[in-house]
Amino acid sequence: MEVIKTDIDGVVIIEPTIFGDSRGYFYESFNALQFEAKTGVKTLFVQDNQSMSSYGVLRGLHFQKPPYAQSKLVRVIKGSVVDVAVDIRKGSPTFGKYVAVELTEDNHRQLFIPRGFAHGFIVKSECAIFQYKCDNPYAPQAEGAIAWNDPQIAIDWGMESDEIALSEKDKHNPTLAQSEYLFDYNEKLY
Repeated sequence: MEVIKTDIDGVVIIEPTIFGDSRGYFYESFNALQFEAKTGVKTLFVQDNQSMSSYGVLRGLHFQKPPYAQSKLVRVIKGSVVDVAVDIRKGSPTFGKYVAVELTEDNHRQLFIPRGFAHGFIVKSECAIFQYKCDNPYAPQAEGAIAWNDPQIAIDWGMESDEIALSEKDKHNPTLAQSEYLFDYNEKLY
């Protein structure tokens, strides 16, 4: 497994070692010991989730507030998405900045999103099956979200807004400036 640092400290791309031959391929999608050794993050994933979405579906930007804040390790099983992690830790040198990574069934990449970040993705293929591990269970009372089209963040989703399909809830998320809750960069989240 290879760990690729991004422009935001703590957000990393994981590239597995793939063993392939004429029969197909095999790879270890997660190994806690290697993950900790190569990222320095000791986390215990307690929930696995999977979604299926069609072309143009944008899910996000979501997070959970403490004490239910979540780290996520995300990947695509089928199709292609652009996956985004946004730093929403007030006082962070990268506050309001984002990392965008293409995750596909062919590149097998994964993105690790630490606590203190909002997360979202947009489907670029006809459909996508998306899987993610979380280190805290889902808690509806702790839901938080940031607008997918916040001009302060200015995410390039690679698609025209009339092509994007949003849930009713995601159409009404606040911007960073309007958000009632943001993480504090100096707050210990692990």
